[in-house]
Amino acid sequence: MKPLPLSGGRPARSLPLSRRRAVRPLLRRALLRRPYALVRLCLWSVLEAAPAFLIGNAVARAIEDGFVAERPATGLAWLAALGCAWLVAAVAARQVVLAVAALAEPFRDDLLTRVVSGALRHAGTPAGTAADTAAVTRAGLQVELARDAFAAVVTTVRGFVFTVVSVVLGLLTLAPAAALLVLPPFVAGLVLFLASLPALARRQRDFLLADERLAESMTAAARGLRDIAACGAEDHVGAGLAARVDAQASAARGLARVTAVRTVALAVGAWLPVVLVLAGTPWLLGGGAGAGVVVGALAYVTQSLAPALNGLVQGLGVSGVSLVATLRRITASAPDEPRALEEPPTSDGPPTSDGPPAPEGAQAPASLGSPRGGDVRLRGVSFAYGQHSSPVLDRLDLDIPQGDHLAVVGPSGAGKSTLAALISGLLRPDSGEIRVGGVPADQAPPSARVLIPQEAYVFRGTLHENLAYLSDATPGRIKAAMALLGATGLGAGLDAQLDAQLDPGALSAGQRQLVALVRAYLAPAPLVILDEATCHLDPAAEARVEEAFARRGGTLVVVAHRLTSAARARRILLMDAGRAVAGTHDELVRVSPTYADLAGHWHPEPVS
Repeated sequence: MKPLPLSGGRPARSLPLSRRRAVRPLLRRALLRRPYALVRLCLWSVLEAAPAFLIGNAVARAIEDGFVAERPATGLAWLAALGCAWLVAAVAARQVVLAVAALAEPFRDDLLTRVVSGALRHAGTPAGTAADTAAVTRAGLQVELARDAFAAVVTTVRGFVFTVVSVVLGLLTLAPAAALLVLPPFVAGLVLFLASLPALARRQRDFLLADERLAESMTAAARGLRDIAACGAEDHVGAGLAARVDAQASAARGLARVTAVRTVALAVGAWLPVVLVLAGTPWLLGGGAGAGVVVGALAYVTQSLAPALNGLVQGLGVSGVSLVATLRRITASAPDEPRALEEPPTSDGPPTSDGPPAPEGAQAPASLGSPRGGDVRLRGVSFAYGQHSSPVLDRLDLDIPQGDHLAVVGPSGAGKSTLAALISGLLRPDSGEIRVGGVPADQAPPSARVLIPQEAYVFRGTLHENLAYLSDATPGRIKAAMALLGATGLGAGLDAQLDAQLDPGALSAGQRQLVALVRAYLAPAPLVILDEATCHLDPAAEARVEEAFARRGGTLVVVAHRLTSAARARRILLMDAGRAVAGTHDELVRVSPTYADLAGHWHPEPVS
């Protein structure tokens, strides 16, 4: 027995130099792609940093020119000016958040495009016949993590730079001697922290790798639980998972040790200046500075400089290191430049809120040619979910001629959806071959067939964009198809306004199915596969849709949700326990007890 793979088959290795360098242009492009947003960010940052420049001078003047000189009104006026500066900074902070978002959201879209393109390219290579399970992690967790880290880094570094410049200018205008006590230890703490960043980045990357390997191992073990138990491999697999858990814990401990350097950097850069100002107070007073100057210098350090350094240490030490490590993981598997897919996606996946639909399945290797029609041929097809699982399909032979209308029926779990996935090329048979139009199903271009599963895909956009996604249909043809399939009731005015915006969350499951059905009806694909794609429609609406598709032309395969679908089909395929038999309703009732049991007392209406 071969041991189950626990790590996805990827040994630990250092990233190539080209991949490490690829992070810099990626970040540079994210910052410079929207110059207006960057300029707006800087201008609002100047206003946000106004209190950092004013706080020390305002406190010093309020003490010396106001309260010590027995002019409380003057002192209160300085403090009021500082309060107004804080109000302006609060307004500017809101605008800063919006400007950062304008930079971060396109950055997220770029990363997601790179990850998806890389996964599809990998699936189209001989080495990529198995699914890239890590792509799921990168597309979900790591892309969102990179987006959030990028926004945090931009916010933190921007705030630090503008605050430090403001404090330096304020100290120089207040008391240059105080700047000599504050700036050297601050610079030393900053240098100490920056010097520790490479080690932090390495530890963070090690932690991400260990976490990803553990997730992949857990996924592989969960997927093969039945095989593991059947082969008595519990101890072997458990030991492998325990090793992954220990590796992740070790990486976490190493990361925690290195992050302790941040505490030292903060002590040197943020709190040592306070000690030096207090210790140097006699020297400052001997140089002609007043008590207000000392208090103002302490205000600069404690209220502006120390929080800025703490924010930088926390921001770069956590978000910055995480950003670099995550981008290196993403660029290690994604192409340097994303490319648009050559073929439009044809699958209708589960409903989501934004963006265009995902591709139907992994891109096939080099195509052997274009299909010559919508006929389907299966020869000796077997398929099982797992090496030691019972076959869902067992040496199945099936011919679906061009223009045929086949209904697939059978008890739950008989393999109806599996057959649909195999014909559409989403799954590959364990043995045998499947051809669509003379081309292997998994190598046929997406335009050769349309598969609509039970959960229809509707993306955020206009009604026209959703319905014409797979075709170049004119508005008139779209409205005609909507009327033919009974989809004019999608919402108030939607039948007349194709430019109306669709909110997927506001549509019912039946409405989403109608959108997907109209989209498939308009597509030029010669083969249409409806995998319980009308299950959320009432029987009358289902009959209307299936009759429209039957008159559409091409080949139609319907995985039946209701047995009434069989009456509208030319032929019926009964699937049960890995076996299949085809025929008409009357033939199957006579030769198949299973079909007779399914039919029960149902009497189909004559098919005209």
